[in-house]
Amino acid sequence: MNNVWLTVAAILVLFMQGGFILLEAGSTRMKNAGHIAGKTIFTVGIASLVFWAVGYGFIYGDGNAIIGLSNFFFGDFTSFDAEGTTGAVDFFFQLTFAAIALTIAFGGFAERGKLAAYVLFAVLFSALVYPIVAHWIWSEQGWLSELGKQDFAGSTVVHLTGAMAALAATILLKPRLGRFNKDGSPNEIYGHNQVFTALGVLILWVGWFGFNAGSTGGVADGFFGYVALNTQLAAGAGAIAAFFIVYAVTGKSDVPTMLNGALAGLVAITASCAFVAPWAAVIIGIIGGLIVFFSMKMFDKARIDDPIFALSVHGVAGVWGTISTGFFATPELADMNGGSAGLFYGGGFSQLGVQVISVAACGAFAFIASYVILLGIKAVLGGLRVTEEEEIMGLDISEHGSYGYPESMQEQLDKKKTGA
Repeated sequence: MNNVWLTVAAILVLFMQGGFILLEAGSTRMKNAGHIAGKTIFTVGIASLVFWAVGYGFIYGDGNAIIGLSNFFFGDFTSFDAEGTTGAVDFFFQLTFAAIALTIAFGGFAERGKLAAYVLFAVLFSALVYPIVAHWIWSEQGWLSELGKQDFAGSTVVHLTGAMAALAATILLKPRLGRFNKDGSPNEIYGHNQVFTALGVLILWVGWFGFNAGSTGGVADGFFGYVALNTQLAAGAGAIAAFFIVYAVTGKSDVPTMLNGALAGLVAITASCAFVAPWAAVIIGIIGGLIVFFSMKMFDKARIDDPIFALSVHGVAGVWGTISTGFFATPELADMNGGSAGLFYGGGFSQLGVQVISVAACGAFAFIASYVILLGIKAVLGGLRVTEEEEIMGLDISEHGSYGYPESMQEQLDKKKTGA
């Protein structure tokens, strides 16, 4: 039964890619929608082959504290772990996580990155950056695992790692045309479909139960239900907190901010969902919803163009979620899941310290490694970004030769030609 549960959970996580298609396409302009949709499917393909060839081995193979060095080109159909889970089922589950991290990283390329640059980066990120961070935390041999790092379903491994890669790409690519004025003041570049964005968030929300509840690895004790409860509470609290803060500050209940609040709550609870009480899940979600609003403003002031808010949702909320475990982990749940209690339950600063160290180490590694890889790709391709003409035209036509919305885009072109 555990194998069935993990397979269902993996399918839920895989289906989150559909949520990302709608979320990212809806949050950006119509002329790039086809590119985002096609690229996301392509991402799953790249992540699958690279993870099969080397990624899984670098994470879970026998090696050292830094990297695994066996189990490449995975094809095991005989092994079982102590809970009866087959190696192939565990491989499939882990593969879907790697694909999500890569999709998050794509946020840094949105609306101006060359497709060729993204493809090369996707291969190297899936082969090296993500597996090394995952090995440090989720392999028994990893150095952060040895320290007692708690990251139940990937606030650091998946979300912070993907966001740091997106940050490196965002910095190197620079802002989209017209995003900032010469004096540094921002101009809003609105997405083209809030209904798509909202539906994308809902699909991600549902898929997150595969992410978090699936990470229990089994159904015998019913603990997956408790993890799902915490996940739901944090997501709801994040959406409500973001709604109130944006209304209090701007006087308008901005829809994208509210949606990002729900996602921030989900990202934040991902590390701690198996370690905390429900009341703490609500607090973690509320803080996630609040900090995502302020971090969006912070990146604007820093002139960092984050079209789909990957840095705020997955990066800042990922940091908070990881650290929150060091505050709120209860002794009973920490003991049950192989960890230590947090500061508020008499655990002192030791677990909190480990969580902070892990955020700093993994965040720095993911950013620096991604930055160096992108600099290499930039040298090989002669640049990471499409030309100004191609950016104005849109990536649908410049990179793929056809629009995601051919009728609507042709209508706009005709109006420009005729001046109507």
